[in-house]
Amino acid sequence: DVCSSDLFSIPVTAESWLVADEDGKIIQSENASEVRAIASITKLMNAMVVIDARQSMDEKIGQFTRLQLLLMSLVHSDNNAAKALCNAYPGGNYACIRDMNRKAEALGMENTKFVEASGLSHMNISTGHDLIKLVLAAKEYPLIVEASTSPDIKVRVKKRVLVYNNTNPIIRKHPEDFIVSKTGYNRASGGSIVMMVKKGVEKRIVVLLGSKTTKTRIPEAEFIAAAY
Repeated sequence: DVCSSDLFSIPVTAESWLVADEDGKIIQSENASEVRAIASITKLMNAMVVIDARQSMDEKIGQFTRLQLLLMSLVHSDNNAAKALCNAYPGGNYACIRDMNRKAEALGMENTKFVEASGLSHMNISTGHDLIKLVLAAKEYPLIVEASTSPDIKVRVKKRVLVYNNTNPIIRKHPEDFIVSKTGYNRASGGSIVMMVKKGVEKRIVVLLGSKTTKTRIPEAEFIAAAY
């Protein structure tokens, strides 16, 4: 195993990171209890409460179905898709955000708070420790696993087919290695990612927050997953 100091042999810019086993037990971490903005990682919680509500996946919301919006939100991190899902939630946007926070509380995510559905707000916050619980919950949703392992999705709108690429580019190379994956970025959060990946016969959860850019978060997460 690589010890913590060895991480400084590569430019790990993330301000908070951890790697845990498939049961959520932390193997190594830096600043994992630090409360930080989480940007579009928010969309995992949004997707879970929308799925929990058991509304029709075929229902049209504007020009897209609920299923299409979920996939656009999870795969391509489409902000408008996440907002539309919350607006069409039973009780509307207020109830959607309320239930995202209630689910976080039920999962034991004590330092997590959501104020909107997309992750654009810097007030959507969590910690590395809490996000382990989010990943472990998300892996129980087949639709989220499907989205996490899809290099892209094709959405038909009338006579057009729209292609949305996954915001995690390494899924195109190794989709079979992923179970859960969600990227995030805004100015407050920096480059961020949560993922659960297969590592031989084992699995690893990686949470990485506050990486310098959207381009540094993936190599850093890959390195941390491989190192432990």
